[in-house]
Amino acid sequence: MASDKKSGKSSKGAKSNAEILSEFQVLRNEQRIMANKLSEMEMELNEHKIVIDTLKNVDPKRKCYRMTGGVLCELTVEDVMPALVTNKEQLIKVIDAMNDQLTKKGVEINEFKEKHNIRIRGQDVQQEGEDPKETKRSAVVVNSLLSNYA
Repeated sequence: MASDKKSGKSSKGAKSNAEILSEFQVLRNEQRIMANKLSEMEMELNEHKIVIDTLKNVDPKRKCYRMTGGVLCELTVEDVMPALVTNKEQLIKVIDAMNDQLTKKGVEINEFKEKHNIRIRGQDVQQEGEDPKETKRSAVVVNSLLSNYA
């Protein structure tokens, strides 16, 4: 095939540039999804902190409302506070775990890039002292729009 001749690889056991690019895009998409979910969780944690700080100075017998599964429930502050504190602690644990997963995904992407000699357009090709002509022939070049989370 023409793409195999350009890359200097035989068709047996070797992945085409399109397959490599597709796998790379899947990894990057997974990383973006994880980053978005992490951002949502951090916002939720911040909201919990604000509510807890606000309710600390309020009479424990005072009425308050809590949204539970799309239903607004009338409770007292003393009923709501333990649940809020527990949720906050659980969110902190989940955020830490997601940060670890995001770091591992970044390492996985970097290893994949190195393994398949992937270069992102806009990066300095000569930063590693490589011959630009050699890099163009053997590297998979990815559009710079994909490099938001690298």
